[in-house]
Amino acid sequence: MSDSPPPQRPGGTPNGISGGTRGATNVLRAIFMVARGRVAGIGLFSDTPQGFLTSLAPLIAFPLVGSILMLLRGGGARSLVDLLATLCALLAPPVLSFQFARMWQREALWLRFATAFNWCQWALPVVASLILLVMGVGMSLGLADRSASIGLILGLGFYGLWLHWFLARNALQLSGLRAALLVLGTNFGTIMAVLGPKLLLGLARP
Repeated sequence: MSDSPPPQRPGGTPNGISGGTRGATNVLRAIFMVARGRVAGIGLFSDTPQGFLTSLAPLIAFPLVGSILMLLRGGGARSLVDLLATLCALLAPPVLSFQFARMWQREALWLRFATAFNWCQWALPVVASLILLVMGVGMSLGLADRSASIGLILGLGFYGLWLHWFLARNALQLSGLRAALLVLGTNFGTIMAVLGPKLLLGLARP
């Protein structure tokens, strides 16, 4: 395996996205650019601990509120397990990706990568909507419902993997092969972390 180029911060503002209305606008702009495969968008994301926490907060807020509502409605242990699984799905990728970054001496670039990864998760629902639109047209022309569902899953899955690879390749300044290894390792580890609580709940039941 050949050595990757030395770490360099992607282009953009020195401190990434700032707060306030302008910051929110820049976040949307950066997501839109990265979602279309434009490397310059990565440099618009923050590379500070505060920026990373800000990108993580909305991802955690929605499932947390949902779990609280389920508890109030008598969801019991199931709602807690679902919340734990969601938290594992959100926190495992940054933890695992940091280990890869440290192994390849890319720690200095990791915060921007992790922040961009969190924000760019919001591109996936938009892409899913676009795929649904295309599948809807196909169904009106005779495409079977099952084929449309498979097309949606495969399309969104491949796009999600490509987006993860694109961020790892460019934000962490990795070779294509190393970026692919990071994506595979991170996703496999995340799946195992998410399935763990559910397996434990199944074993705990009589």
